[in-house]
Amino acid sequence: MITIDAHAHVLLPEVEQAVAGRPGHAGHRELDARRNGPESLEVSGRMISERLARLTQVSVRLADMDRAGVDVQIVSPSPSHYHYWADPDLARAVWRLANESTAAHCPQAPGRLHGLGLVPLQHPALMVEALDHALGLGLKGVEISSHAPGLELSDPAYEPFWAHAAATGAVVFLHPFGCTLDERLDRWYLSNIVGQPAENAVALSHLIFSGVLDRHPDLRLLAAHGGGYLPTYTGRADHGWRVRPEARGCAEPPSAYLRRIWFDSLVYEPAALRALIEAAGISQVVLGSDHPFDMGVEDPLDRLRAALPAGDAFDAVRGGNALQLFDLKD
Repeated sequence: MITIDAHAHVLLPEVEQAVAGRPGHAGHRELDARRNGPESLEVSGRMISERLARLTQVSVRLADMDRAGVDVQIVSPSPSHYHYWADPDLARAVWRLANESTAAHCPQAPGRLHGLGLVPLQHPALMVEALDHALGLGLKGVEISSHAPGLELSDPAYEPFWAHAAATGAVVFLHPFGCTLDERLDRWYLSNIVGQPAENAVALSHLIFSGVLDRHPDLRLLAAHGGGYLPTYTGRADHGWRVRPEARGCAEPPSAYLRRIWFDSLVYEPAALRALIEAAGISQVVLGSDHPFDMGVEDPLDRLRAALPAGDAFDAVRGGNALQLFDLKD
């Protein structure tokens, strides 16, 4: 069984060059600064600088993969490239550059790298076009955040996108970037430590409670960071669904939908990974490292070994589930 890391990133300087100085960019940077705080911005800038080669150079990426025992990576653009503030014309430039650059990165290591593109979550009417652009370049799907300004993932405007993603078999990788708790999380890197798993839980709850997964049962939805806080407290969601009539937007108890979503293994602790597998089912968990960011792990396969004994379940998470999810050949 090959080892597939479904959560890894590439940095695309050409995207940042395209948005620099455009109307709205300064406000976006100010919001990012408020949400993260000066200390975290400084640390993050230093971290990116130190890991730039790992984020951009295929030879360095492959060396990292070999050290970790990873055969294949699914590479998605850094979430910093979303730029959901961009107007339609700039948004089109962003997704085209992101898709084309990711599609150019992966063939430098045939069979070892596969990619995901971007879609403009702030412009729902353009998302089908952007998804088709990504798929036409040979990418396996697209990466999205947990929300866009003024839009939750449950918004009816996204229905054509969900339908098209389901019909094409594209993977939609839900990877939050930024948290709407804003300055409440601006110290100690809480913007990421607490904000990312909170955003995962909110976004997935919107998709579940609104009935999106009922209407699009073939949707291939992969949640980063083990789905955040959602899988750890489904009892409360199920209880609310039973006792509150306004919570009955979905046909089944919310916990049932964890069996329709895929989750990466990036939950750090063996006990947490075993709990995720129990909640979602062994078929719904894939290996993920968040390579090469500091909130990721250098040893995703070793952490899986610490959680599961050798056998069918181990092999499923190691690579078997991702083979099927991304429609790869063994």
